[in-house]
Amino acid sequence: MKHSGSGYWVLEAGPQPHLPVAEGTLRADVVVVGGGYAGMWTAWHLRRANPELKVVVLEAERFGHGPSGRNGGFVDAMWVSFASLVERFGVEGATEVGRAADRSVHQIGEFAREQEIDCWFNQAGYLNVSTSPSQDGSWDRNVQAMIDAGFDDLPRELDPAGVEEICRSPAFREGLFYREAATVQPARLAFGLRDALARNGVELFELSPARRIEDGPTGVEVHTPKATVKADYLVLANGATLASIGSPVKSNVTVASSHMVITEPVPDLLEEIGWTGGEAISDCRALLHYFRTTPDGRIAFGWGGGRIQAGGRRFGRAEIDLDVTDQVIRSAIRYFPGLEDRKFEYAWGGPIDASASHLPHVAVLPSGRAVAAFGFTGNGVGPSQMVGRVIASHILGLDDGYSELPLIETADRLARVPPEPFRYIGGNLIRAAIERKEAAESTGSAADPVTGAVASVPELIGFHIGR
Repeated sequence: MKHSGSGYWVLEAGPQPHLPVAEGTLRADVVVVGGGYAGMWTAWHLRRANPELKVVVLEAERFGHGPSGRNGGFVDAMWVSFASLVERFGVEGATEVGRAADRSVHQIGEFAREQEIDCWFNQAGYLNVSTSPSQDGSWDRNVQAMIDAGFDDLPRELDPAGVEEICRSPAFREGLFYREAATVQPARLAFGLRDALARNGVELFELSPARRIEDGPTGVEVHTPKATVKADYLVLANGATLASIGSPVKSNVTVASSHMVITEPVPDLLEEIGWTGGEAISDCRALLHYFRTTPDGRIAFGWGGGRIQAGGRRFGRAEIDLDVTDQVIRSAIRYFPGLEDRKFEYAWGGPIDASASHLPHVAVLPSGRAVAAFGFTGNGVGPSQMVGRVIASHILGLDDGYSELPLIETADRLARVPPEPFRYIGGNLIRAAIERKEAAESTGSAADPVTGAVASVPELIGFHIGR
């Protein structure tokens, strides 16, 4: 099995052209820091709204090679988090955000068709499935929030027989099926978006990390090792790096890691278990497993239970963690025993930025000229397109409904996470307790009292783990 920091999707998409390094003094209307989905979608919507706008995007490494190119490729709306949206924004605000996220799924598909990007967009829906008695009905609170909001297009609750019609597994019990969801090959989408930006006149620079940022009353300056970019507005969309020392939102971001494996093609097994529709599936754990298929019949299987990372640290166990990879493989075989004698060809992982609310945020910083987008928590493929449109509408002052979404907040309203080193030490202690608790529950047992108490700490302090 091949381990890599960039992952199977990047390799499958093939070699990509290198873009220039930023050099000298550059001038822009808007400078975007971060060449992942959030940064690139922001640049896309800025230029679409105003083709004369000068937009510069700075990427520390290579465009699309970070979380945007190595995630599970789930293009979800935010209905799975609707109850949390209601808690944060009220019923009306939550409904507006949910509807916009719902549209985002379709808009990504339309974008791929319009730009002729072969990113395997497949709107087959998303199944949330319980795999232990403790997970049964995990979605009840969410469904009730949708009922209370007056929705008549509710997700479909499935009994075990209904789940089996989508996918058969000895671990699956009941489930909830969301129609408005799709899967993509995430790196192909990211690279296609990058190329669309280049064709539309956005200036893209790789290997150009932001070393210092000056955000003043008359403008912003971003300093890279070889360049200074002066602009009227700044967008920080650099993901887990926002947890680093010196970041204006470092107290609002936690960095965890998520890890994936992918099998050799197993189309015969998919036929045997009836999983031929391409649906995205996850279980109901806090440290959830998520899995999907590919057009050539592979199973990609991931686990959001990687270790908490210290600050914005990268290029370590967040990318390659052999112990976690072994655990992911064991879980994949437990869910699909037919994989016991099949080959797992690739393994990879990477850091993800999580907010205390487990929801994405658009934070307007004190100068009013800078905006930070973060907190996608491994579920940003669908919402990031909406967030990019929200930021573009906010900067340009557009009256299009997006600039009024309650996702836009001032940084002082956001929930804070504990400072380092308590964030790292405490986070890993809680993660380990949750892992033990969920492992016990998967066998029908209960965790010991100490483990249960530690695992409940996030709920007690208002920090969301899982959805």
